[in-house]
Order: sequence, then C-alpha cells, then structure tokens
Amino acid sequence: MSVQTDSAGGDVTGGDRTGVAGLALKPALEAVLMVVDEPATEEHLARILQRPKRVVADALRELADEYTVQGRGFELRLVAGGWRFYTRPEYAEAVEGFVLDGQVARLTQAALETLAVVAYRQPVSRSRVSAVRGVNCDGVMRTLLQRGLVEEAGAEPETGAILYRTTNYFLERMGLRGLDELPELAPFLPEADAIEAETLEGVPSFDPDAPDAPGSEHTAD
Repeated sequence: MSVQTDSAGGDVTGGDRTGVAGLALKPALEAVLMVVDEPATEEHLARILQRPKRVVADALRELADEYTVQGRGFELRLVAGGWRFYTRPEYAEAVEGFVLDGQVARLTQAALETLAVVAYRQPVSRSRVSAVRGVNCDGVMRTLLQRGLVEEAGAEPETGAILYRTTNYFLERMGLRGLDELPELAPFLPEADAIEAETLEGVPSFDPDAPDAPGSEHTAD
C-alpha cells in the first residue's frame, strides 16, 4: 500500500501507521534535536524515527533552509558528521550575556596555541607540540584532555611516545564538518618563507636543541 506525505513529512494517507513511524517527520526531528547533547547523524535519526535515511536527510536540509528564510535566532547545522541546533552568530552577545552572566569560561592563550598545533599537526606527540611552541605544554595538554578537546591516538612507532589528535567535540565546538574545513594559516603568518617545508599547514617548527632556545613554560593554564 502506498503512503503519501504532507509538506511536514507526516502521513496524509495510510492511517494504519502507528507509533514513531506515524509521526510527522519534521516536527519529530525538531523534538529529537532539541534534546541531543551532541550532533545526531542522519543514520541514527532515520533509525529512531523509522524512516529512510534519504527522506530524513532531505527533511533536515529543508528545515535548515526554512529557519534561514524565516530569520530565526537559531539554525540547524551539519557539524562533525551530525545535525544539531545552534544559535546564530549575530545573536552571540545576547546568548553569552545570559549563559555566562559575567563569568569567563574560555581557554587561555597557551591552551589555544597548543590546541592549534595539535589540530594542524595531528597525530602529534607532546614533545613535538612543545618543540613547535618553544615551551613545555604538559599542563596545557592535560587541560585539553580533561575538556574533551583532544584525545590519545596511539603511539609513535619510533619512540613509543603517545600521540594526540582533536576530537569530534573539538569539531562541534569549532562548528566544523571535518578537519578539511580548518582555515589555512599561511596567509596570517608574517614570514611564510620561514615555515618548515614539511609543515604544509603553516605551523612553524622549533628546534629545542638550538643555542637560543627559550626555556620551559611553567605558567598554569
């Protein structure tokens, strides 16, 4: 028996359908996405709502377009392989004022620099990150691990050192679909010709054995 759907993804015929499969698709997607704590994949949503993945994917993109056309204060984004609601950037000041209420909960400059090195050089060891930055980064790396922004990614075959990479949570917080969306760094560097040839992403290297190498950084993050 064929089943027709209305513009919201619900059935207009086939009244024998019951349960989740009988719900209007777009409102059901909205209800689920309102409670997710991480981006939900199309496969997962399709399984939960008992619909074909293609139908769910089309409905998600239609919802995203509708929110944009309507000028809503939120948007539906495809980030880190899944879909999730986000507030629009132009309303960030209002949201920050409500959520933070005067409290600052941001990463320190040292943590941001360390995270950038990991993002562009991953998988990478702590010693290599320290060499790139020119300072010891053990404390900062622990902070990034605790916040779920980086994770262990095996060991370096030659030395046995633990390697680190960014997580899906990092992509989510940065609003990226994947690492290929990381911006190129070369245009922002003052001396592009000083960058290591092997460092295609534009992160400068540091030789810890050089005579003028800076000392270790012990500042708390």
